Amino acid sequence: MKLKSIVNIGAVALVAGLIVGCSDSSNSSNSPDTPEMNDYEVTLTNLSNNQPLSPIAVVVHEASYIGWAIGATSTAGLEQLAEGGDNSSFLEEARTANVLGSESGEGVVLPGSSSLVDLTVNRGSDLQLTVAAMLVNTNDAFTGSTGIDLSSLSIGDELKVRLPIYDAGTEGNNELVGTIPGPADGGEGFNSERDDVNVVSRHSGVVSNVDGYADSVLEQSHRFDSPIAQLVVRRVN
Repeated sequence: MKLKSIVNIGAVALVAGLIVGCSDSSNSSNSPDTPEMNDYEVTLTNLSNNQPLSPIAVVVHEASYIGWAIGATSTAGLEQLAEGGDNSSFLEEARTANVLGSESGEGVVLPGSSSLVDLTVNRGSDLQLTVAAMLVNTNDAFTGSTGIDLSSLSIGDELKVRLPIYDAGTEGNNELVGTIPGPADGGEGFNSERDDVNVVSRHSGVVSNVDGYADSVLEQSHRFDSPIAQLVVRRVN
């Protein structure tokens, strides 16, 4: 059975849990049992011409977690993110791996625009960051980085990372009508059948219909260069 992508690519809601503290002195910030926290602002800016990015997945973790690796098989969560832009399974996989914190951006990141995600985690000496988002006018391309070292950031410091483009390897890059979930086609996104090499690689780019590939639904404006996005991480506390 064929499964659809994030059905509304432009309207993915961010579900945030609110914790209301009580006035009991045992829960006050002066309690010795209260963990020290690090606050981060994670901003992703879309540098592409005509490749909207799906809501970004943001994970803070220790070195034992890896979101993906070149030459390794994509997880089911990464497949859903890269084919349909739905990051919920990717984030759930991270939570199952006992990461320190995870959040989703609030919506699609249009070319030239930015998305800001705030994340608060327990302070530690081995903090790393993973972010990922789909290029929605593709079959299964995604951008991001995994294992970004946060341990050297002091309060007020920031780091900038230019993000490359990866191919999840789970869906053939045929660019055909009905296979692209973004506004270029409005077609199917996630499909559980894997019909490509099934390993993560750097993306070779899209062909589009300007090079004689008449069957492609993509135009020259959908082509992309690497880096396709800039990530800025700022430690607030």
